[in-house]
Amino acid sequence: MKIVFAGTPEFAVSSLRAAARHHEVVAVYTQPDRPAGRGRGLAPSPVKLEAIARGIPVFQPESLKTPEAQQQLRDLAPDLMVVVAYGLILPKAVLTIPTHGCWNVHASLLPRWRGAAPIQRAIQAGDAETGVCLMQMEAGLDTGPVLLKQHIAISANDTGGQLHDRLAELGAQVLSDGLGLLRAGIKPIAQPQPEAGVTYAHKLDKAEARLDWAQDAHALARTVRAFNPWPITEAMLAGERVRIHGAIALDDNQGKAPGTLLAASRDGIDIACGHGALRLRVLQREGGKAITAADYLNARRDLVAGA
Repeated sequence: MKIVFAGTPEFAVSSLRAAARHHEVVAVYTQPDRPAGRGRGLAPSPVKLEAIARGIPVFQPESLKTPEAQQQLRDLAPDLMVVVAYGLILPKAVLTIPTHGCWNVHASLLPRWRGAAPIQRAIQAGDAETGVCLMQMEAGLDTGPVLLKQHIAISANDTGGQLHDRLAELGAQVLSDGLGLLRAGIKPIAQPQPEAGVTYAHKLDKAEARLDWAQDAHALARTVRAFNPWPITEAMLAGERVRIHGAIALDDNQGKAPGTLLAASRDGIDIACGHGALRLRVLQREGGKAITAADYLNARRDLVAGA
């Protein structure tokens, strides 16, 4: 079976490996190299690096809307196109080129969390579980029928990065299961998504990473976890802007105004919130690296005295 794979970030690499395990991946599509790092030099995507290592031809069109790009795909004569976090819109004309259409590996239990950031939004919302869906793509945004799905629990300590890695592996497994069925001549049954329960996982914005102490402490703690490792939450702490890599919620704000420093010890730095308090455990000063609250307080003895 001839497969064209389209993906860009690290999340898609496990699925590319799964697609290549028992099938011929005739080409990989990924986004054009983008500036990265301090020098802002052009850097290849993780999927491109994996494809090169496997000797798979790589195509990086700016768009799939042009007749030239669509003809290039047609010439590959794929049986199936697998799309995993590609980042470019597939026009309707592209969806019909492969014999079996286009499959998408999506990191949520559709129709909940359609869109760009389903992993982070699930943590931020306090969902007890999430999962991966293998979806038959259609013109709408993540609206296609679901072929296969797997559930996974979200723990109280999961960060966005940790859940990302588990879902990447789960996505590869779900894709492998679907490809195994197709290889055996059994196309998975497409189940239309229910109309109820649709939510959208909007793209992460750095502006969202600024914590507002007036909010509920439990909501802030979830955001800290969801936005780790990117974009990492930040807040003002005793006149200094710090990035917060780890925090937990406490129920008591001692009746103090939001933003008030309640306590500072090796266990953490407690800040009053609109409801409850947030205990900061891992922080990062401007230009520094992530450190424990205990190490931070060694440089900020004024906080220990003032708490």
